[in-house]
Amino acid sequence: MSDSDQARRRRGPRARAVAAAAALAMAAPMAACGTGGDGGTPTINLYYPPEQNLQKVVDDCNAQAQGRYKIVYRVLPRQADEQRVQMVRRLAAEDTGMDVLGLDVTWTQEFASADWILEWTGENRAEAERGTLEGPLETARYEDRLYAAPKNTNVQLLWYRKDLVPEPPTTWDQMISLAQQLKEQGKPYQVLTMGAQYEGLVVLYNTLAESAGGRILNEDGTEAVMDEGTVRALDQLRRFATSGVASPSFSNATEDPVRLEFQSGNGAFQVNWPFVYPAMQEANPDLAKQVGWARIPGVDEGTPSKVTIGGVNMAVSAYSEHPEESFEAAKCIRNEKNQKFSAINDGVPPTIEGVYDDPEMTEAYPMKDTILEELKDPAVRPLTPAYQSISTVTSAILSPPSAIRPEQTANELRDAIADALESKGVLP
Repeated sequence: MSDSDQARRRRGPRARAVAAAAALAMAAPMAACGTGGDGGTPTINLYYPPEQNLQKVVDDCNAQAQGRYKIVYRVLPRQADEQRVQMVRRLAAEDTGMDVLGLDVTWTQEFASADWILEWTGENRAEAERGTLEGPLETARYEDRLYAAPKNTNVQLLWYRKDLVPEPPTTWDQMISLAQQLKEQGKPYQVLTMGAQYEGLVVLYNTLAESAGGRILNEDGTEAVMDEGTVRALDQLRRFATSGVASPSFSNATEDPVRLEFQSGNGAFQVNWPFVYPAMQEANPDLAKQVGWARIPGVDEGTPSKVTIGGVNMAVSAYSEHPEESFEAAKCIRNEKNQKFSAINDGVPPTIEGVYDDPEMTEAYPMKDTILEELKDPAVRPLTPAYQSISTVTSAILSPPSAIRPEQTANELRDAIADALESKGVLP
């Protein structure tokens, strides 16, 4: 390690954050700041990923506020990395023009550890937790305190061809065997999922590791464990990659190309997010009639899988000039009524369990029972402020999956993750 690297690692989160702000000074344009425009009415700037119908939710919340404040939706870039860069840069500079933040579930601990977001306490916390599924809530906590309110969640499902496979497989080995039989019969056989060197590969591995009972980090997220279950997951991933039934493009595959390949009829199985369902109905309705869904296969027979959850958590910036109004705005945007609206109109699964029981959800989410089943016993990605660094080194070491050597790769991951934990996660 160089002298400069040693010096950087000795600095605290705040010093590294300021350095990050300087380094990223040209990374993203500054949006309009200010207290607000309509005769002194506070402006609550909502920085949130692109969501097609979220403006309708914002408009309804503004009407509910009755002039006490006005929420303005500032659309973040589409790519998660670009979203994070913009928010890290501005929060590190203590920018007061950000109020409510839509954070990827893997960022909450990082932002909380850097003192960039406010804790949810009292009635705000009670309202955020009321009726909310425990898995999404777990992603919103840091050191047993709540720092965000889960707005939407997500889980991948197994999508399979009912005309080729009468019953969905319950383990990865079963799925591989079924695909090999289809291949021998000259039928569509491929098992399609994401294996490129990016977060999608980390999600796949985390699902396998948790399904095998493995732990990547210890309970409090401070040490790399990489126990026997994580080694078995590495072996499962390697066996899948070398089975002859993965797509030839597996090691370069991301979500949308996987969707398109299955949609074209090349696959018998697809592990992907629920967004594939409406897209398939529109692009290939005849094929869509033949597609069923199920819980992602497990690693061991008789032991259900634990599927990695995604989603967005709503946080309030520590530098907001209107924290009280910001908490109120965040609670409105993620309340039960608006979660149902966003689920039906934008395809983002709710975090409030009661929404799944609403009759209007049945048509929009015919797979809602399977989604809820996975959400009630989910896998959560390692909860640590250093997650971004851990994800980067993990995807690099796992790529390509066909080159995995379980014991050796586990040792490499253990060492790399231990180093990544020292970064504290505040650098983009």
